Amino acid sequence: MRSTRLSSCSCRAAHPSAQSRPGSRRFFRTDRSQRPVVRLPASAGASSLRSLRPDVAAHVAEKQAMRRAALRDCGQRCVYCALRLDHRSATLDHVFPLARGGAHDPGNLVTACGPCNRLKGGMLPFDFFERHPWAGSNFVRYARAVHRALKRGARRAVSLAFARDDLMAA
Repeated sequence: MRSTRLSSCSCRAAHPSAQSRPGSRRFFRTDRSQRPVVRLPASAGASSLRSLRPDVAAHVAEKQAMRRAALRDCGQRCVYCALRLDHRSATLDHVFPLARGGAHDPGNLVTACGPCNRLKGGMLPFDFFERHPWAGSNFVRYARAVHRALKRGARRAVSLAFARDDLMAA
């Protein structure tokens, strides 16, 4: 992090605004180097990112881009309950949770509504689909860009859950 030296200036001629207040001291930057400016398109929410540091602004823009890509890949629906989502109500869900060793990459990210994301929590996908087979069948239908192994496991968990329910009903 760059430190900026501040020096006091009592020179009234150099700073006209200080002339109105006799004896006032003003602080100004002695380091005049400019920070690099990150220009973002209006669709990336550039107006809200202007006040952030460039590295933070780039990180936020990357997260927004990942959210939009996941929303597009999931058909603008929650992959668990099939509720229609917009970019404000969509949350990113890691199918295989980060706390359990999942990765933060597009093959592990899907969009979910807030209630379904909280319902899943930190559960592994196979446990979640076993408890809630309806979520697993929607996942197979709407999660198009996830890893094949996750989708295959979802199919297996859903079929086992429905078979178990059929055995219990009979």
